[in-house]
Amino acid sequence: MEVMETPAALLMRQLSRIWADFEGRLLQVPVIARALRGAVRIEDYRLLLHDHYQQVIEGSCWIARAVSSMDRQYLELRSTFLGHAGTEHRDYEMLERDYVAVGGDIDSLRRGRKNIGANALSAWMYQRASQRNPLDLLGAMFVIEGLGKHFAGIFARSLQQHLGLRDDQVSFYLYHAQHDDDHLQQLADVFETGVLAIDGLAEQIQETARVTGRLYLLQLEELGNY
Repeated sequence: MEVMETPAALLMRQLSRIWADFEGRLLQVPVIARALRGAVRIEDYRLLLHDHYQQVIEGSCWIARAVSSMDRQYLELRSTFLGHAGTEHRDYEMLERDYVAVGGDIDSLRRGRKNIGANALSAWMYQRASQRNPLDLLGAMFVIEGLGKHFAGIFARSLQQHLGLRDDQVSFYLYHAQHDDDHLQQLADVFETGVLAIDGLAEQIQETARVTGRLYLLQLEELGNY
């Protein structure tokens, strides 16, 4: 007898396909491609940290905005989002330490601006988070946490191999390589709660994942372009 696929399992499979497409595009982004083949410079890495910082520092803010947009019927999901914000909101401190450890100036980092792509990504995340019950942001979280699970460790090791960097110079990427697997499991658990019975939510989650992935790539493509 054929076993029917659950809505949660189907969504995870569809999101995995979205992730695979995103990853293929990620590997073609110039700074990432150079890093993986050993052609990256320390200046490139400093610029990446600088521009990534400007986006990461707002990460917990859009999650908190999403929580404030949820009705009381989603109290449990609100707790999940808040817990996620709590683990993410000090990430910027790791980026600060990494930046200084590779010769960057902390004041310059803190005074920095978002590049064109980071501005677009931030605007998109806040726009979605401001909608009533923005549960589709689970798709954005899937993409962003997937970077930690599937890519951060490979990227950090490549930087260490080709630039001779210490662990304390790539601590942000090493940390997420070690911890984001748990966050993805939390998302999978949320999908199993029955929330996908909401009409059209699975499709909205996928769309938000696709848009978030494209804008995330844009911020990497626009490094230094303010």
